[in-house]
Amino acid sequence: MQQPSFGFTAAISNEPKSSLERTAHREEGGSATWELYLRRRSLIQQFLHSSLSLRYLQKQQDKVHALKRCSFYLNIEPKYVNVRDQNHVLHRTEVLQLIDQQRLQRMRKMGKAQTQIQLLLLTELLEQLQQGREELNFCVEVCDMETFFSQWDRIRQKLSKLTGFMETLLSLEFPGKICVKHSLVSHADLTGTRLPSIRLSLYTKMPVVFDRSESFALQNWARLKWVTGNQESHLEQCELSLKLLTVGLEIGVNRTRQVSSSSCIVPDLKPGRSYEFTIRRSPEQTLVFDEWHDTIVLTTCTAEDWWSSTCAKEDEVTHGRASRFVHLKSYE
Repeated sequence: MQQPSFGFTAAISNEPKSSLERTAHREEGGSATWELYLRRRSLIQQFLHSSLSLRYLQKQQDKVHALKRCSFYLNIEPKYVNVRDQNHVLHRTEVLQLIDQQRLQRMRKMGKAQTQIQLLLLTELLEQLQQGREELNFCVEVCDMETFFSQWDRIRQKLSKLTGFMETLLSLEFPGKICVKHSLVSHADLTGTRLPSIRLSLYTKMPVVFDRSESFALQNWARLKWVTGNQESHLEQCELSLKLLTVGLEIGVNRTRQVSSSSCIVPDLKPGRSYEFTIRRSPEQTLVFDEWHDTIVLTTCTAEDWWSSTCAKEDEVTHGRASRFVHLKSYE
């Protein structure tokens, strides 16, 4: 990860600050004043072209955009503990199963609020950095020397603020811990077992997105394929929903299906109609924030279009491909 350079602040702090110092420089002659102006202007340009460059801003915007599409979950540590039963036999038990459900719900709400605040702060910080860069660029490219000197104190303050914003932005790029003030586990049924301190934090999963190059619709069926950016060794349970895009007063069709694969055949569609498909992970106990879901709209061919050159070519290309997937579990 590229870290912003804040070395320019030391150079700025060594610049003359008071009006007396500025006056002294001016009295040394026009040449000294011009050199001072060029040096200060160069410091600002260096900051804009390195620490707060357009490339840096675009990279941070891409990160925040991706983070807003992620799913946020509670991470519970430790995950397993040894608990004695009534016969004093030790059993390896998942901590999540021991946590009181009402207390877990409170932690999920707290995690959701923390995530929403984090995303809002990231958005606000990016806006402040963008606006600050435009203001500094105006001072460098548009203002004459006299105006530049008159605004120097304000420029220094702006640089200091932007530096702080960049440091805060770095600290907010990853989900943080959640403060647990009270015990999450009821000790009534632990038969004397002493549990270690339970720690909660947030972690993210990349969104589930449709593979648009592998998703298509024919006359009365469609094939959907999706991927995630995570490196899971197993396929996650997902919810695939379809919605018939209606015309006029027509009654719509909505269906949702749990799918444990990365693709699905959807039969029994109407020819010549558009369907909206949505994919998302199935909700879990530890899910706290999951607002973005990928959507794709596919349109089936009509009976007449089926034999047209366009559909004929499409069928010729996809027939062999579709036949290889007939063994997939159909979407009912």
